[in-house]
Amino acid sequence: MNEIITTKKMKELDECIERNKMKKGPLMPTLQDAQRIFGCVPKEVQEHIGKKLNESYAKIKGVVSFYTMFSTKPKGKHIVGVCTGTACYVKGAQKLVDKVCEVLKIPYGETTKDGLFTIAPTRCVGNCGEAPVVMIDEDQYGRVTIDQIEEILNKYK
Repeated sequence: MNEIITTKKMKELDECIERNKMKKGPLMPTLQDAQRIFGCVPKEVQEHIGKKLNESYAKIKGVVSFYTMFSTKPKGKHIVGVCTGTACYVKGAQKLVDKVCEVLKIPYGETTKDGLFTIAPTRCVGNCGEAPVVMIDEDQYGRVTIDQIEEILNKYK
């Protein structure tokens, strides 16, 4: 087992699986429990759930990959999103994405080694009048310039 998958966490998952088996359609609540327990739903956990619920790994992987609420890798403490919807894109969102990656020293979609930040692909956030928009967790920053990125990120360190 790795640092994410511990015996204690697997025991907690098994308890959730047993409770969820009593429900109609136990897969979704079980995957939600796994996401909460492990912070993600890695392959080993998906396989374990499949065995316990008598479901194929392919079906479980399909559900995990379809719903954005599930992740197969741990996410950072802070989720950073640069809106890439049309209005934001036209106003320079790609340059902001590049700057965030540069400052955090990680590729788009990845998590920093210290687990503090994850850059999450982000589409329209519904704030086009403030384009381009950067989100960190639930906080929105509008009309962001490249020069503001480092200052904004530093607030969350």
